[in-house]
This record gives sequence, C-alpha cells and structure tokens, in this order.
Amino acid sequence: MIYYKTAEEIELIRKSSLLVSKTLAEIAGMIKPGITGIALDKRAEEFIRDHGAEPAFKGFNGFPYSLCISPNDKVVHGFPSEEELKEGDIISVDCGVAWNGFIGDSAYTFAVGAISEDLQTLLDVTKECLRRGVEKATAGNRVGDISYAVQEYAAQFNYGIVKELVGHGVGKELHEKPEIPNFGKRGSGPKLEEGMVIAIEPMINMGTARVKFWDDGWTVSTKDGKASAHFEHTVAIKKGKAEMLSTFECIEERIKQN
Repeated sequence: MIYYKTAEEIELIRKSSLLVSKTLAEIAGMIKPGITGIALDKRAEEFIRDHGAEPAFKGFNGFPYSLCISPNDKVVHGFPSEEELKEGDIISVDCGVAWNGFIGDSAYTFAVGAISEDLQTLLDVTKECLRRGVEKATAGNRVGDISYAVQEYAAQFNYGIVKELVGHGVGKELHEKPEIPNFGKRGSGPKLEEGMVIAIEPMINMGTARVKFWDDGWTVSTKDGKASAHFEHTVAIKKGKAEMLSTFECIEERIKQN
C-alpha cells in the first residue's frame, strides 16, 4: 500500500534529505587515497548525531553501520572496512537519516583522486540516468516512465542495468511502496500522484548486469568484477516537475575544494 504524504510531512522528509546531502558533503572532503571506509562511517555518524538526527541504516534489518560503502565492483550495501582507498578507485556512498520521524535517503559515487576516462564516463552516464529518471517523476506519469528513462540512456553505452535491486518509496520507513526499477516499459506500473515520495537510484555496471550476493547478507558486487556506479535522490511527486528533496550541489561544491 502506498503511503501519501501531506505537505508538512514532505517538508520533514526534505529536512532529513538535506541532512543526508550535507553528510555526504562532509564525507566528500575526506575522500582521498589512504582514507578508510571505517573512518568515513565514523565521521558520518558523528555528523548526523551532532545535528540531532540518527543514522537510518544503522540497525536496519541488522545492518551494522551508518553508511553503505561500495568501492569499484561493489554495487551497493557494502560494509565500511579498514582497507585504504587507492588513487583511481571509485566509491559509492549511500546514506540515510531518520529525523523527526521521517527518512531521507541519497547516494553519490565519488572518484578517489584521478580516475580513468572509462570510469568517469560510467559516473557521468549513471548520474545522467538519475537526472532523466527524476525528469519523469511527475504526477500523471507511471513508474515505468522513470524506469524506461534510466534504461534507455544506459543502454546507449552498452552498460549493464542491475535488475535485482530497485528504488523505493520513502517516508516514515526507509523502504516503502512503490518499488522503482531501473528498467521497464513506458506507461506501465503504478501511477505517480502528488503526495508520493520516492527514492530513484540507478545502479549501472560497466560490464554485465549480473550481480552476486555476498555471504555477509548485504554486499552486492558485479558478477564480472567490473566497476559499478550508483546515484540516488529522494524526490516528491508534483504536477509538471518533480521536486528533489536531496541535493548534490553541496557535495559537488566540496569536491571542487579537494
């Protein structure tokens, strides 16, 4: 069942989502060769709690950390580790915040130092997939319109589109209805209506779309060991134009300062 939000509830989700964006911006300033996922996770938790909120991921179905940190061939849900990031790596950082009873959720894939042209293209294409998906997240459209927009653009680059993992509704719970796949047919799926808040999150692989699930119960990586990128926004459905509740602006401003 889809839970429709009031204008007041959407503002609370916006507040949580913007704190997620600020947390990712805080982390962006630390991402360089030699940093560990554990150090990023520790700082994110401190930052979130310093603002009076709680990490939404920590304890969710037993997940033990505040961030999902997924470098290189990890698609999503990676555990922060003591392994140092290296020049040329990419790293998806997914963050959730619970504040005033509502969740914010966003993810960004960062370059660690200078990366190859192929990896940069993967990041650029995945972020553009997200932009195109968000563009279709308007009242009167259907979930399949978002899904098709993501799929249609990624397919032009012969990238693999992960099918086992999807975006989702966001509100009082981290994962609500409806599911938002990154592949599908235009005009299919649940109708998008005002009051819906969703997380759109393309997960795009440089090679095969096939993934493997790790024995830790969380980590997902590409089957062929090639890189994967992941970007995510929390979005409110409106007439005419989607309203992004999270932002990349502060993150990218911080990246420029590195």
